[in-house]
Amino acid sequence: MLNYNEWVNIVRRFGVGVTRPSLYKFLLRRRSDGSCVFLYRVMGHWVCGLQDMKPQACKLWPFKVYSYPKYGRPNEAVYPYLGRKFYVYVDPFCRGIRWGTPTPTYMYKVIPEFIDIALGRREKQYYSTSRLVSPQLKAYLRLMRLGGRTAPSL
Repeated sequence: MLNYNEWVNIVRRFGVGVTRPSLYKFLLRRRSDGSCVFLYRVMGHWVCGLQDMKPQACKLWPFKVYSYPKYGRPNEAVYPYLGRKFYVYVDPFCRGIRWGTPTPTYMYKVIPEFIDIALGRREKQYYSTSRLVSPQLKAYLRLMRLGGRTAPSL
């Protein structure tokens, strides 16, 4: 789901065809397999082609952050932060999730980042997203977004 400003920025850059309207909201268009039109498989990894202007809903997915235990298991979902209790849930249909004991980085850097994004205290992601450092990878994604047929060798 896109807010109005996110929709305007994406449409200005890529055209209206990458979005679709819904009742009272705008959505990113999906491919026939259900994946986002900006999701690309590069060097064995799934990468978001909107990395520099990713909508808030995409920054948070596959997590949901609530101030109350919406989906049960409150003792497992609770995360104390900023003197409050937040309940962090994961979409079980996300294929990229690895279940198990979270790492310290995940517990003390990633989850707080998700909560800050959900609260609107932060826009930029650091721990909860891939960091594109390769100029070749950036060029490849730029080409894919522009609808290029050939890609640079990676």
